[in-house]
Amino acid sequence: MTEEPSAQPTEPAPAAELAAQRALERRAAALLVLLLALVLAAVAFVLYARGSFEPTQRLVLIAEDSEGVSVGMDMSFSGFPIGRVRRIELATDGNVHILVDVPRKDAHWLRTSSVFTMSRGLVGGTAIKAYSGILTDPPLPDGAQRKVLAGDATAEIPQLMSAARELLANLGRLSAPDAALAGTLENLQRSSTRLDAQLAGKHGAMAALLGDDAAQVAATLARTQQLLARLDALAQHTDGVLARADDRLLGEKGLAADAQVAVRRLDALLGDARASLQKVDALLQDAQAVATQARVASADLGALRAEVDASLRKVEQLVNDLNRRWPFKREPELKLP
Repeated sequence: MTEEPSAQPTEPAPAAELAAQRALERRAAALLVLLLALVLAAVAFVLYARGSFEPTQRLVLIAEDSEGVSVGMDMSFSGFPIGRVRRIELATDGNVHILVDVPRKDAHWLRTSSVFTMSRGLVGGTAIKAYSGILTDPPLPDGAQRKVLAGDATAEIPQLMSAARELLANLGRLSAPDAALAGTLENLQRSSTRLDAQLAGKHGAMAALLGDDAAQVAATLARTQQLLARLDALAQHTDGVLARADDRLLGEKGLAADAQVAVRRLDALLGDARASLQKVDALLQDAQAVATQARVASADLGALRAEVDASLRKVEQLVNDLNRRWPFKREPELKLP
């Protein structure tokens, strides 16, 4: 008879299951922690992307109402968002305070002279915009309060509708059968019919413009044409006379050729006269030299005359002295040269 195999000793099943369960729990906890970390990282990234951790300065915009303004909307400058609405408050004076956070890296675009507007268009939402005309002004301080200039395009719709209704009423009155425009058009139709009849007549458009005076104007035009023909003949005759005068004046034997010969002869005579004047000039120079010499000689003659007069006075004194001493005195006779 065969012996039955003895039973093998085995590990207790509850211990293995407990270890597997603990490992699964650790993995689930790690997965939960990782998932929580991812969620926190995503939230932190979203907050960082929205500028929650970026240093900002506060700007308070004062408006009459907050219609169309919501928390989180942007304030733009030159088309770029530089601020975000954080809170909207109703002040004690009834105005609306719109609190805008502006990052400090973009705050240099806002100056003390900046202007803020809030516009509402027909299409699209409300937009808050900032305009800085002079960038050299002092920067806008933190917590500054500024009035907002509001512009609502929909506010002009009632005025436009009223103007459109008035325009349509005016058009209805103008197009009425008993209106002045209908009478004017009827008169214009009769005038155009009469004008067509006159254009088809003898004088055509002239009769349409001048009426009964068209015949007189036509006769005047005919006489004017005759006068123009006579003036044309007179002009041709004048051209012939001018041609003959040109021949007499500028021809080969004309007055211009004779005048040129006379001018040449006069030029020759002037040359002879110029030579004669040069000779006279030489004679005048010689005469001037002779006159100079005569002037010198006359000066010498004056000195000689003075000496002769002195000598004659001495001779006269001597003769007088001799007459006084000579016993037979007689009248002296002295002849001067």
